[in-house]
Amino acid sequence: MLEVSGLKVAYGGINAVRGIDFTVDAGEMVTLIGANGAGKTTTLKALTGLVRPAGGRVHYNGDDVTAMPSHRLVTRGVALVPEGRGVFARLTVAENLDLGAYSRNDKPAIRADLDHVYKLFPRLAERHRQAAGTLSGGEQQMLAIGRALMSRPRLLLLDEPSMGLAPLMVQKIFETIRAIAAAGVTILLVEQNAKLALEICDRGYVMESGEITLRDNAPALLANPQVRRAYLGE
Repeated sequence: MLEVSGLKVAYGGINAVRGIDFTVDAGEMVTLIGANGAGKTTTLKALTGLVRPAGGRVHYNGDDVTAMPSHRLVTRGVALVPEGRGVFARLTVAENLDLGAYSRNDKPAIRADLDHVYKLFPRLAERHRQAAGTLSGGEQQMLAIGRALMSRPRLLLLDEPSMGLAPLMVQKIFETIRAIAAAGVTILLVEQNAKLALEICDRGYVMESGEITLRDNAPALLANPQVRRAYLGE
């Protein structure tokens, strides 16, 4: 579904992503793990048209989408849940979710998807008239995921969904991500919590200083001594 080849991103004179290659197959859950500053978030921004690559190509379902703007990628089934959630603080929960479906006009299906989001996250249903800025961090993360789902994505990119959340909320968020994948959505997950990410994903890539230094199936990476020392605190 996603094929990235030779991807490079530069900010001024800094090479943030240095010619990486990776793939995500339809129906897979794949994770990019690595320390802060490794280039993970920049990679997601390049994949979703938020920054322009300095080199390399991005193919989605066989089509070259390297220079495609973000709004067109959304209509083709690519959605990003950004780092920091990015909810519209002054709008209500319901209004944020409506904006997730801005590119759609199939009203009965939108209503069905809204019901689905509220079933995934009952707390959002309870707070649907509440301003998003007054929600807890975990509730805002639920809202950010729900808003992305309202675009009916085929490929969902998640950037640090566990960041700043209490352990119980992290567990709930990851259970929901697993349920979304089980429903047929392909997932690319960027996550600092390497153990959690590798426990739910099929395959993983390790990024260091803008390069992919390890790639393997998730159980093998979990057992890798290098990964255990660097990312699992062992």
